[in-house]
Amino acid sequence: MWRRVATAQHGPEYARAYAERFAALAADGADVHGEARCVQRLLPPPARVLDAGCGTGRAAVHLAGLGYDVVGCDVDAAMVEVARRERPDLPWLVADLAALTPEAAGGRFDLVLLAGNVVPFLAAQLAAAARRCADLLRPGGLLVAGFGLDAEHLPEGCDAVPLDAAEGAFTGAGLRVEQRWSTWEGAELTRGADGDGGEVDGGYAVLVVRAARVREHRPARASTLGP
Repeated sequence: MWRRVATAQHGPEYARAYAERFAALAADGADVHGEARCVQRLLPPPARVLDAGCGTGRAAVHLAGLGYDVVGCDVDAAMVEVARRERPDLPWLVADLAALTPEAAGGRFDLVLLAGNVVPFLAAQLAAAARRCADLLRPGGLLVAGFGLDAEHLPEGCDAVPLDAAEGAFTGAGLRVEQRWSTWEGAELTRGADGDGGEVDGGYAVLVVRAARVREHRPARASTLGP
């Protein structure tokens, strides 16, 4: 879905256009590092962070500058190539998050970041991606995901993933939801007029979920064939 949406918006040179768009926003004084500051509040460096769906490396490069040990991962080779040109010293992976293993990523992480509407772009694979993220986290590690919930907060052609569906994918992978925010700055996310059930107020969500403090070890299934 990502490549179709990006090409429709920016044409075949979407990777370069995407990087130039954020560079122009930053040059005009816009805040383009809310995700990195959120990570910094939740888990100050040093820590190992996976920027999953890193795109052209905007968040990963900034996190590295803050002192994090960062790995960037994206399924789109053109986007990763832009990131690699900016910071060739950082590890960049071209990989599908729904299939990424700790071995391929060089080990597990203290925090996995899913920014830039990675959740709705992964809608068809969200359960599998959530399981992979859970396996990529160290015991007690955090996953932080920010994504639009309506057309106003999503690229044209990208369908929304309901908040309950996103939470269900993460909890189904054994992760525990700790925070629900409406911004990367930590504003509270509420539901309905009374904040209890119903539709979400606002069109954006940031979920903070945590892995179990002790990694589960499942015993091998006993053989029924005898000695």
